[in-house]
Amino acid sequence: MRFLLDAEQLAFSASLDAMLTAADTPSVIRDWSRGEHTSGRALWSRICEAGVFALAVPEEYGGLGARPVELAVAFVELGRHAVPGPLVETVAAAALLAGLDDTGPAKRLLPALASGESAASLTPGPYALDADMADVRLTVSDPPGAPQGAELRLAPPPGRPRPSLDPARRLFTLPAGGELLAAGPQVAESAAHGLTWGRLATAAQALGVGLALLDRTVAYVKQRSQFGVPIGSFQAVKHQLADAKIALEFARPVLLGAALTLAPADVAAAKVTACEAAYATARTALQLHGAIGYTAEYDLSLWLTKARALRTAWGGPRECRAVVVSGGDRRW
Repeated sequence: MRFLLDAEQLAFSASLDAMLTAADTPSVIRDWSRGEHTSGRALWSRICEAGVFALAVPEEYGGLGARPVELAVAFVELGRHAVPGPLVETVAAAALLAGLDDTGPAKRLLPALASGESAASLTPGPYALDADMADVRLTVSDPPGAPQGAELRLAPPPGRPRPSLDPARRLFTLPAGGELLAAGPQVAESAAHGLTWGRLATAAQALGVGLALLDRTVAYVKQRSQFGVPIGSFQAVKHQLADAKIALEFARPVLLGAALTLAPADVAAAKVTACEAAYATARTALQLHGAIGYTAEYDLSLWLTKARALRTAWGGPRECRAVVVSGGDRRW
């Protein structure tokens, strides 16, 4: 089966690419890693104006309806340009809120998420991404002995950030407590739905990161010379780049197929395939760049660290493979 984007989807992808190319994202990323969000907020507004987050919000709450394929297309471009911020988390939060039986939290929070007035932080792990700039900080828990079961809360503001492999991914622990938004079995089911959307967006983002790393490395090996010729002419270099290219191209139909079905097992397979391809490409990029690839001042590092971080975000390879083997057990 061939998964080909239609003309409208290709135009959407090209428009995002043009907008992000003009935005000088490396400088935005470095500001963001220092906790300076002004330039990042401005870029966030432009992404929202393009309708990216509205693709995960139902029409009755100001969105464009659930459009996972278009969302995957958008997140490939966001990953290609290494855009910082709680992008995946906002999508996952929107999917979670849209799935609740109680429409109160959805009516209250989803319109602002769709328009870009608010950003959300939501994570299945112990840390919340960019919780210092997020207006909506959601936590899902299943307290022992709680009669109502799983709980969805608005968490209080966080403390200081924790060290992160990717400086542009600022991690925080959220204080316990906060306003109770919903409780009961529907919270666990909605959280599993949000997890699926989060993994899909992460897979697309990782694919974009891998494509950017490959493009930058191909350009570099054409410029760097050894023994009087570009190193890109060496067969060993060509083989490494070809392996990276094949892995990324194989990941693309897996991602688009998962976006069509939204089956948890399919999305988990896409997460593994795309993230492993991006991580392998990052290792190849680092090796072929040599010593300069290790320097934080060189822009390549912004994509290298993100490829490594996305590999374990929203479920690492072992966890996602277990979901595939189990046929789609969606535990938060």
